[in-house]
Amino acid sequence: MVHRRDVLRLALGALAGAVETGAYADAASPPSTGFPLGAPTPFDPAMVTDAARALAKQPYKALPQDLPDAFKTLTYDQYVSIHLRPSATIWANDNIGFALEPLHRGFAFSTPMQINLVADGQARRLAYDAALFDFGKVTPPANLGDIGFSGFRVLAPLEHGGFFELATFQGASFFRAVARGQEPGTMARALSIKTADPRGEEFPAIRSVWIERPTLAGNTLVIHAIIDSESVSGAYRFTVHPGEATIIDTECTLFARAALDHYGIATMSATHLSGSIDKTRLDDLRPEVGEIDGLQMLTGKGEWLWRPVSNPATLQISTFIDENPRGFGFLQRDRDFDHYQDDDQHWENRPSLWIEPIGDWSFGGVQLIEIPSESDVNDNIIAYWRPKQPLNAGSDISFAYRQFWCKVPPERPPLATVSLSRSGRGSSAKRRRFLVEFSGEALSQIKSPEDIWPNLSASPGSIVSVRTFMSADKMTYRVLFELDPGGETFSELRLVLESHQKPISETWIYRWTP
Repeated sequence: MVHRRDVLRLALGALAGAVETGAYADAASPPSTGFPLGAPTPFDPAMVTDAARALAKQPYKALPQDLPDAFKTLTYDQYVSIHLRPSATIWANDNIGFALEPLHRGFAFSTPMQINLVADGQARRLAYDAALFDFGKVTPPANLGDIGFSGFRVLAPLEHGGFFELATFQGASFFRAVARGQEPGTMARALSIKTADPRGEEFPAIRSVWIERPTLAGNTLVIHAIIDSESVSGAYRFTVHPGEATIIDTECTLFARAALDHYGIATMSATHLSGSIDKTRLDDLRPEVGEIDGLQMLTGKGEWLWRPVSNPATLQISTFIDENPRGFGFLQRDRDFDHYQDDDQHWENRPSLWIEPIGDWSFGGVQLIEIPSESDVNDNIIAYWRPKQPLNAGSDISFAYRQFWCKVPPERPPLATVSLSRSGRGSSAKRRRFLVEFSGEALSQIKSPEDIWPNLSASPGSIVSVRTFMSADKMTYRVLFELDPGGETFSELRLVLESHQKPISETWIYRWTP
């Protein structure tokens, strides 16, 4: 019989080993991996939660910055030239639906992550072996020893042989996934703390993961993780389901080490340099540059909102207050290559990320942060659910949600949706002209343009010169209007199409700034 206190002791001991010593008791190497593995220890999923709870009761101890100097100063090109030898890919020859690729430390990924493999109720720690890596443009120091890993890739098999990158967990608590045939784009975080807060941001890090050996019939990969930061520790369970959309079910319990009034659940970040609504911001030969073009929300009351994102001149923070949200996420709606003209990046092929909360999340808001950027390598657009209720020191809270990494989210508005948002100079220097186009079958049910009313408002500022254009054949309805902000430096715009006093479109919202 394995007692819970013994499992907890083993879990905390494993964490201490990963953080402090990196020692392995056994160098055995089963056929499914070329990496040395530590001695087997009993594993119970409940011990991850117990270990996170116990960790929060201890003073925070930062992960070691013990990376050899040869890897600390790598350029990006040098780092990406380091790769795992194909023969060392874990489970690659086991025909179980997944394979794992441990990732080297270096460049921006200096923090160690302990990786444990779980099978038959036993966990074994994965040990680093330099001989299993091809160092490409880098000359590694001799006698490296066990320096650990920065994270791992989850690989899924292709129909005609080989694997593709399904998901990657690397860097603090960052991870991302794609659906089959997509390019990596939007990034998720297990947790964000005080993002864009004047007090300074915390970056929780995944200290350790336990990855359960999957089965071909199950077609799921279960990853348990412990995160830690100055303010909070957390126990996570990620269940990865590949398919037409890659689904990651996420369950977490957070334990507050200190009082916390600003934290983000289901955080996501993406690049947006320019789009149809802010294309004049930068001089770039590409018409549009961005992994996403907007934030979609389904409120607790059932209202569908669409907020085009922009690359502003100054930092912009927006909060959309809600209770028990039903969904939100970053979407890439524009899938036309001609609108991007980028043969290298293929922005049109980046995934949308839709979050579906499981259970009630109570009061809070979806917080959107738009950061000025002049480079398409920066994730300058961030969104997350910010709970209203703060965490007191010693308290805990749990959340669950489903992520859809996809081309089109599974739940879509049964209404006309925004297919185009444009802006440009108005009839005078201080005015701004906007064009919003809605499209969808909902418009085909309208017998006459007079049956549609564009409910449009601006606060502060005023709307002038509203014109509308309807195409029954194309099932589109366009609203052209001008904003006169007066002497104001911002204006919150809101537009929804109504017929007989009922909405027939999602609600378009946008913040104008100079």
